[in-house]
Amino acid sequence: MEIRTLRYFLETAREGNMSRAAERLHVSQPTLSRVMKELEEELGKQLFTRSSYSIRLTDEGMLLRRRTEDLLDMADKIKDEFRTLGDTVRGDVYIGCAESCLIKYLAKAIKSLREKYPLIT
Repeated sequence: MEIRTLRYFLETAREGNMSRAAERLHVSQPTLSRVMKELEEELGKQLFTRSSYSIRLTDEGMLLRRRTEDLLDMADKIKDEFRTLGDTVRGDVYIGCAESCLIKYLAKAIKSLREKYPLIT
């Protein structure tokens, strides 16, 4: 099972129509139908109830839709994290210091960093 196949499945489920889903996915309708049939064969379950102009998800299809939404959200999050990996420095900084009148300067420096870099917490 490939992520591309799951994206095709989700779009088909959302559209409720193979032709419209194929158009949105920029693939031919026969290609999309073949990929959905192969997915059903791979899983050993019928995912759609087909009629002349529309399709409906079966109970198994509804389950796969929920799981697919979760998986694709996670896959997109991974891509985004790796896309920005070089752009962001992450980690924890721990500062240990004794009580002193100089602490106020450290607090001001941290405050100005927070204004410039709002992701600092």
